[in-house]
Amino acid sequence: MDDPEVTCAALALGSNLGDRAAILQGAVSALGRTPGIEVLAVSRVVETDPVGGPEQDCYLNAVVLVRTNLAPLQLLDAARAVEQEFGRVREVRWGPRTLDVDVLAIGDVVLETERLTVPHPRAHERGFVLVPWADVDPLAWIPGHGSVTELRDLVGADGVRDSDIVLVTAVDGGR
Repeated sequence: MDDPEVTCAALALGSNLGDRAAILQGAVSALGRTPGIEVLAVSRVVETDPVGGPEQDCYLNAVVLVRTNLAPLQLLDAARAVEQEFGRVREVRWGPRTLDVDVLAIGDVVLETERLTVPHPRAHERGFVLVPWADVDPLAWIPGHGSVTELRDLVGADGVRDSDIVLVTAVDGGR
């Protein structure tokens, strides 16, 4: 990816239906196969209590750092395509899902459209996003809100638990 328009982005992954760990690993692999996206790193996986929505099972969550030359809406479309690959159905807001892929941040881009808001409008207040994001990129900054690590410390980690699940990227060499 030698394009001068290449930037780094952070994507949040979540799953609480089916084989959650396999789905998250599949999502990382699918993102890595997507033209215009290179997976750089994946956070540790955390298990989290559901937030909002109907009663449902716990989630597995992770954050993926990517390098991309896709425009913001193209990156969103790529994320939605990966969700579709894993059977994501959008029937109940904040309901259970096989896979959720959220665009958290794209470099220092600030954008608000009907389809996409960057940085993600609630990332700065969600422990299930901040804990793995600070793990994979402790120096990350959310434009308009501050340091991911400081926000994680402020918000706390209630309902966020370590798991023993490790996701691999192409740069891991299959470890």
